[in-house]
Amino acid sequence: MKQYTIRLHPLGKELKVNDHTPLIDVLHEFGVEFPCGGKGTCGKCRIRLLDGEITVSEVHAQRLSKLSLPEDWRLACFSLCTNDIILEVDQFNHLILADETEFSFTAAQGYGVAVDLGTTTIVTQLVELSTARVMAVETMLNPQVRFGADLISRIQACLDGNSEEMTRIIRSAIGTMISLMLNKNKVRLNKVVLVGNTVMQLIFSDCDVSPLSAYPFRTNNLGLKNFSSADLDWNFNVIEPISFFPSIGSFVGSDILAGILATGLHEKEKFTALIDLGTNGEIVLGNRERILCASTAAGPAFEGATISMGMRAVTGAISSVNLEEGKTLYNVIGNTEPRGICGSALIDAVAIFRKLDLLGMFGEINSGDQEIALTGDVKLTQRDINEFQLAKAAIAAGLAILAKNMNIKLSDISELYIAGGFGNYINIKNIVETGMIEIPAEKIHKMGNTALIGAKMLLFPNPEIIHKILELTTLVNLEGDLEFQNIYVDKMLFL
Repeated sequence: MKQYTIRLHPLGKELKVNDHTPLIDVLHEFGVEFPCGGKGTCGKCRIRLLDGEITVSEVHAQRLSKLSLPEDWRLACFSLCTNDIILEVDQFNHLILADETEFSFTAAQGYGVAVDLGTTTIVTQLVELSTARVMAVETMLNPQVRFGADLISRIQACLDGNSEEMTRIIRSAIGTMISLMLNKNKVRLNKVVLVGNTVMQLIFSDCDVSPLSAYPFRTNNLGLKNFSSADLDWNFNVIEPISFFPSIGSFVGSDILAGILATGLHEKEKFTALIDLGTNGEIVLGNRERILCASTAAGPAFEGATISMGMRAVTGAISSVNLEEGKTLYNVIGNTEPRGICGSALIDAVAIFRKLDLLGMFGEINSGDQEIALTGDVKLTQRDINEFQLAKAAIAAGLAILAKNMNIKLSDISELYIAGGFGNYINIKNIVETGMIEIPAEKIHKMGNTALIGAKMLLFPNPEIIHKILELTTLVNLEGDLEFQNIYVDKMLFL
């Protein structure tokens, strides 16, 4: 089959691809994003054609026109490579949160790998089991992002016939990451532990996700999954079974199980909360006697999928906004021209707009305009503000309902941990200012990648703890609560 060359500027990368290769299949690893799963509705996969030709279909042309893109721009999700081309693709240095947190452990022999399989990112760490020392780290974007940024898109992709391919590429990606660590450290691997949300676990395990696509959105296939290297087509041996730890519920996975373990929430006498602000939003509340947890749909706004100029925390994204002596200051990742805004800065901007009386109680832009300019060409629209309100209300209402079901007040929560890559970069005072978390800032602590911390702890055998956490924990269906809609609407307001 005839092959063509794709040159990526300014990265200096060169790809050889077969005739009629879809660009969505080869550009995702270079930071081109496909939040809508390649449907052409979000416009985030825009690329600039510097040389060569890309045929534009009628639907493609309609999408380009709707997005008001110049004639030398294309959408990668609608583009095929049919000749040599040169594309302009900005360097995306994704900030993927690894971890070096110390934890208590009982020394064991050999070496293990902990894997945090996220919807957006993957982190693997090689650990010396006698010391718990991290010997190597590999991080990457989850290659499944080309099928969509969120869990619903991934589920739909499976229903559309892509399940086998999604299983293959995620197993291959993690196998490659582990191989890279083993090539740098010539050790014999004793065990591999994986944690992730329920959908990621099911896809990795080649299990049916269709029960999560329709009411009542439940699957009974939540338990521990064990594999051999041969099962996963990995080219290295692992002495013990490779374990993907059990999920708590249909949309609350083993990443939250690991987070509970990492925070020690299951051992605390006082009420403690954990909020994971990742691609999905999970909330946990409880103590050593009882734990409640829930899942919310807050993540897409904070990761930029539903914000007009939203981005993940990558080069060109405004990462924080500060108000100093009446002047608004912006930090841009990579110290370059701003191209969009990520979740942490979105929270900052809304909090500051409220302080400056630019936004009203209902989220309306007080000037009557439909947008507020930030810096450079970046702006937030009225719709963006409303999307933020939906996301912040999801978190605030979720925590309020868990507290109600626990028969406590929010003031009874002694500590709240914020986890997740996005959560690590937020300004706690601003998140309280927006009303997303309605407890004092001094009670709130960032804990980083609790899923990875917990995964490393799971390398050291203690099955009683996992059994205890699962026994203590109950999944709460927020939408099933009779007061949910009223609380949710109330939490959308800026008070």
